[in-house]
Amino acid sequence: MKFEEAKSQSETSISSYGNGGFRIGENLRVEGSVLLTPQGYYPWEVTSKEQLSPESFARIVEMSDELELLIIGTGENMIFLDRNLRSYLEGHGVGVEVMATGAASRTYNVLLLEGRRVAAALIAV
Repeated sequence: MKFEEAKSQSETSISSYGNGGFRIGENLRVEGSVLLTPQGYYPWEVTSKEQLSPESFARIVEMSDELELLIIGTGENMIFLDRNLRSYLEGHGVGVEVMATGAASRTYNVLLLEGRRVAAALIAV
């Protein structure tokens, strides 16, 4: 999968998740983890919580001026984000919420409906 530009952020809503991927919008099935941004969505190389690092959030940091919040979906279960990683993101002006991927997907959709400038980094389940 490559970067897919979105005409509006509502095009990046999550219709469903599971079986190792996500359904973005009405019809598009994306395999693997995904990074959803106001500009569109990207494949995300992270497949486990152990791979979360400053490098895995480089795109988010690049667009931090355009975001209010980053939702991180950590797979089947919620984890606590490493304190240094949280400080790194917040130091770049990125608010962070961490939860299991299912809850993160639902929260992301609600924030989109509210018109918030939100991004999501979701590990596939």
